[in-house]
Amino acid sequence: MPSFKPFELKFDLKPKKQKESTKTVNNLNIMNDFFNSTTIVRHALRWRYHLAAITFIAALLAVFFSGPKFITPLYRSDAVIYPSNIGSYSDESETEQLLQWLNSRYIMDSMVQKFNLGERYKIHPDYKHYNTLLQHLYSKNIRIRKTPYEAIQIEVQDHDPIVASQMVDSIISVMNKVIRYEQSKKYREELFLMETRLKRKQYEIDSVERHLYVLRTEYGIIDYPNQSREVARGFLRTVDGNNSSSINTSEILKLKKNIEEKGGEWVKYNDRFYELIAEYGKYKIEYDWAYANAHREITFATIVSKPAPSDKKAFPVRWLIVVVTALGTLLLSTLIVIFIDNKNRILNIQREEAE
Repeated sequence: MPSFKPFELKFDLKPKKQKESTKTVNNLNIMNDFFNSTTIVRHALRWRYHLAAITFIAALLAVFFSGPKFITPLYRSDAVIYPSNIGSYSDESETEQLLQWLNSRYIMDSMVQKFNLGERYKIHPDYKHYNTLLQHLYSKNIRIRKTPYEAIQIEVQDHDPIVASQMVDSIISVMNKVIRYEQSKKYREELFLMETRLKRKQYEIDSVERHLYVLRTEYGIIDYPNQSREVARGFLRTVDGNNSSSINTSEILKLKKNIEEKGGEWVKYNDRFYELIAEYGKYKIEYDWAYANAHREITFATIVSKPAPSDKKAFPVRWLIVVVTALGTLLLSTLIVIFIDNKNRILNIQREEAE
């Protein structure tokens, strides 16, 4: 029988491990160099002419594309106001309440209609999201905020500085109009109630006066206390002087009878008459107050800083756009250059190791 020797496989792992270890070390060195500031400077100096040319071209493009042909310049106008005559509706301060009025939908709709903001913002009326886009652009170009000193700043941006100033004025004017209308409506409701109470009180006064008129004309009771005293003196013949001999006894007896029958009624209606007069006077004061508030023409903001057309555009800030673009281009170009150099370095190392 022939003899077979077992097949032996011999693997020389040592060189391979050394090769893989060398490759790993090289890759780590490259990655460390990538984040090394000295390496970044070295690469930037190596490609300085290219980086300078790219940055310069990017700056020129930024200057060109930030011009009025591509970006419509916007002018800003603003006003600072303090609330006044607002009144209390809740626990919020007057500034917060006025802020709610200024941000109301009514004022926005008034501004949209008055300045035709849909067309001004170049939104087609048939666009599906017309209202959403209009509200977005409105809130972007018209900003109303509270200042740290409890005042309110109204800021408007538009491509026409005169229109921007007019829009600030209109916001304040519409705000006064809408608050005045709402307050007038409230006071008119109170005025209607006061007027109803006055009419009812006047009816009671007229009713009491009719009863007193009957007592005066038919029963001769004009002044119950004095007449009672004089009747008693005449009836008892205690009148002093020459008039004591000319007492009209029959009239005295008639008046005495009327006073006895209707005196209490006269006192009741007479006292009620003066009570009604006092109540009517109080209601009349409240009515006059409600009438004055319902018809008064007042403003609800004290203007600290009035709006004025701006002579300098607020947007875009071209120098800032150019600086940011140039720095961003320089940084991105430097990273690309470092990446290219490191990639070429890795390829060279791999080629050397393959050989």
